[in-house]
Amino acid sequence: MPAIGLGVYQTPPDETVEAVASALRTGYRHVDTAAAYSNERGVGEAIRRSGLDRSEVFIETKVWISDYGYDETLHAFEKSAGKLGVDTIDLLILHQPVPARFDATVQAYRALETLLADGRVRAIGVSNFMPDHLDSLLAQTSVVPAVNQIEVHPYFSQPEARAANAANGILTQAWSPIGGITFYRGERASTLDDDVIGGIAVNHGKTPAQIMLRWQLQHGHSAIPKSVRAERIAENFDVFDFELAGAELEAIDRLDTGVRGGPDPTAITTDTFRLTIPEA
Repeated sequence: MPAIGLGVYQTPPDETVEAVASALRTGYRHVDTAAAYSNERGVGEAIRRSGLDRSEVFIETKVWISDYGYDETLHAFEKSAGKLGVDTIDLLILHQPVPARFDATVQAYRALETLLADGRVRAIGVSNFMPDHLDSLLAQTSVVPAVNQIEVHPYFSQPEARAANAANGILTQAWSPIGGITFYRGERASTLDDDVIGGIAVNHGKTPAQIMLRWQLQHGHSAIPKSVRAERIAENFDVFDFELAGAELEAIDRLDTGVRGGPDPTAITTDTFRLTIPEA
C-alpha cells in the first residue's frame, strides 16, 4: 500500500472524478473512499479513465455501520465493488466500532475474513477502533487487521491508540493527517497557522501541510490527505525529498492537545449516525 493516498471524504460526487484523476496524474496510486461518502462510483470512473492498469492503483473503502452483521457485510462488499466497478478491493475496512452492537461489529469483521480467504479483498482492517475495541475484536476473530485508520495530526496524535496498533502489528493510518478537522469547522486554531510547524516549514522551504505529512511518514504512518484542488493535491504528494530532524519531530509531538476533533468512537450508534447505503 502506498504511504500517501488521496482521501475523498466530503468530496461531492460530481467533483470526485476530477480530483482522483488529478491525483493519479500527479503520481498517487492509492485512493481512500467509503460507502458512506457516496462517491465510490466517481473513484472507479476516474481510475478507469486514467488508462492505468487496475493493478497499479490501490483502492481502499469502508463498510458503514448500517451494514454490519455477517451477511449484511458480505452484501456491503457487493455494493461497494459494484459502484467502484471492480472485482477485487485492495483494502476493505470497518468504518467505526459500534460499542452497543459489538456482536454485529464482530460478525461484520468475520465477513471481511471470509472475503479475504475467498480472494475478493487483498487486505482487511478497521477504522476508529480504540485499544479496548481492538482487544475485544482480536479476542473473537482470527485475522489481525492490516490497518486501523484513526484521527491523527499534531494537535491530536493519539499516542495510546498508535501504541496499541503497533503492539498488535497493525499499521496506523491517519485521517485528517494535516489537522483539517481543526479548521474545517472553524471551532479551533488551525494547525496550518501553528508557529512551531510554520517555523519548521520555513527551515525546509516547504509548506506547513508538507511538514505535517512528513511527520506522519517518519512516524511510520500511512496518510490520506484530502483536497479537490490540483495544486493542493500535488503539494501533498511532494513530501519525499526531505527529512525532519529528531528535534523537529519531537517539537511537533509536543503540540498534542489531547482534544479529539471527530466523533467519539465510544459514542457511535446506528441511531445517532443513521445512514442507509444504497444498492450498486
